[in-house]
Amino acid sequence: MENEALKEVIKSLHIKITKDVNPDNAIDWLYSKKIVSDSDYRDLCHVSDSRKRCRNFLSLLHLSSHPQTFIELRLALVDEYSWIVAEIDEQLTSLTAQHQQPHHEHSTRGQFLSVCCY
Repeated sequence: MENEALKEVIKSLHIKITKDVNPDNAIDWLYSKKIVSDSDYRDLCHVSDSRKRCRNFLSLLHLSSHPQTFIELRLALVDEYSWIVAEIDEQLTSLTAQHQQPHHEHSTRGQFLSVCCY
């Protein structure tokens, strides 16, 4: 599972995640993994509205350079939000399949021409 692919999928599910997820357990999980810093943890804990805290949390994660950020986020959500993780996995599978297919262009006669660079 690639972190960058997960990042893309989680971004596409931003509305659903901010609507359905209380981020507290995920914040604690990523804090324990040293992905969320002490000051960011403290700042997130001071946001009283759960939806706003989730938005701030996701925004913070999208700025993270840690190579496991979104892999760890997925793991943090798996027990409590299994339906969201199922959707993440479904979109990830679809995204991975798209990236593995060879790229083609249409010719003017409707035949496929493989685009290839050597």
